[in-house]
Amino acid sequence: MSTESVATWSFAMVVVRLGRRFLVVKERKHGQLWYLPAGRVERGETFAQAAVRETLEEGGVPVTLEGVLRVEHSPTPEDARMRVFFVARPSDDTTPKSAADEHTLEARWVTLDELAELPTRGDEVRAAFEYVLSGGAVYPLSVLTAEGARWPSLG
Repeated sequence: MSTESVATWSFAMVVVRLGRRFLVVKERKHGQLWYLPAGRVERGETFAQAAVRETLEEGGVPVTLEGVLRVEHSPTPEDARMRVFFVARPSDDTTPKSAADEHTLEARWVTLDELAELPTRGDEVRAAFEYVLSGGAVYPLSVLTAEGARWPSLG
């Protein structure tokens, strides 16, 4: 087995919920399909910081992260990809972006029925929304901790 380091691409994915509606963004890339606010974690940035930044850049909506839905690690022989899915709520009543920019073409709040009318990049957007609506597990943000951070006290 090789002891050579493996490059890992890290991404933050955000399921933003407002009641029974969710924030989706129309991507500039990937065939201009609808997707979650999401993007690569930049150098020196935590997954949580990337999630907040990407949602604001792509959707125009400031958010408060509420928890972690899942962590995915997908290694290949050449490299690896790691994705952390967050659940969030809007921090205020800012409306989603309506004008295209370098990040996305637009953003909007949708119900599951409205999502069905949009061309999405795969089935995972609907699956994530259904999971959240059905009361799926949401793990505390503290499951993502910096190396060397203090362990929580149990007593």
